[in-house]
Amino acid sequence: MNGRNEMTLSFSARSENEAFARVAVAAFVSQLDPTMDELNDLKTAISEAVTNAIIHGYDSDPSGMVTIEGVIEGDVVKLTVRDKGRGIEDLELARQPLYTSKPNMERSGMGFTIMENFMDGFDVCSEPGQGTSIAMTKRIESKKALFN
Repeated sequence: MNGRNEMTLSFSARSENEAFARVAVAAFVSQLDPTMDELNDLKTAISEAVTNAIIHGYDSDPSGMVTIEGVIEGDVVKLTVRDKGRGIEDLELARQPLYTSKPNMERSGMGFTIMENFMDGFDVCSEPGQGTSIAMTKRIESKKALFN
């Protein structure tokens, strides 16, 4: 692939849109001919990020908006998931495995850990009252990505 390819997708913070986000990202990345493992990693990471935005960022208020920005450059995919929700008070605590601010919802507290382990690069920025941005990168090692 020559050059840079970009996409931006915004949708209501509704739990049923989590599947839509997964499919949309999979379709965007498919041009690199990822392996099933690479594709599943990307879909899982996006699912976690979008679910966090909906449940934690907006407290399941469907009037909020979630935005995904995707960029493909060469064999690297960068995905950023943003919300303008409540933000995270203590980011260090929130990144601890098994921590959840919603124990009453039986949340596992593994979202950040999963995203970090399934992607090559992971960063989260959050400001209380302003929202959260999760940036993730993954190198796609398919022949199509390497030779285009």
